[in-house]
Amino acid sequence: MSTFHAVVWMDHQEAHVVMFDREHVEAQRIQSRSHHKHQGKASDTAAFFAEVAQALTDTHEVLVTGPGLARDEFCDWCAAHPKSTVAIIVDSIASDHPSDAQLVAMAKQYFKKFDAMAIDPSQA
Repeated sequence: MSTFHAVVWMDHQEAHVVMFDREHVEAQRIQSRSHHKHQGKASDTAAFFAEVAQALTDTHEVLVTGPGLARDEFCDWCAAHPKSTVAIIVDSIASDHPSDAQLVAMAKQYFKKFDAMAIDPSQA
């Protein structure tokens, strides 16, 4: 699904990737292959992050969220991989464990503010 916005909620165990536009929402869950409770091996984490980045291929703007360090580690991983999604990640913010519907609502509100701030007042 090619959409303009996406929100990714992630921890070290799984990622909820929710892509949306005005009329459509598509969600998928990506499981980490790591069996460690809080952090996986570097190779497991890299494969997990690569799978999340692949899911975001046709998205234009991504908000990354989650309760711990995984979201920041994902952003750092993206910055180290030139073909990844680093250019489309607009922010990384902390959040608890929302449902997919709550994720979409949070992201829509975020992107509404983000898009409003991006408007050049001289062009309005």
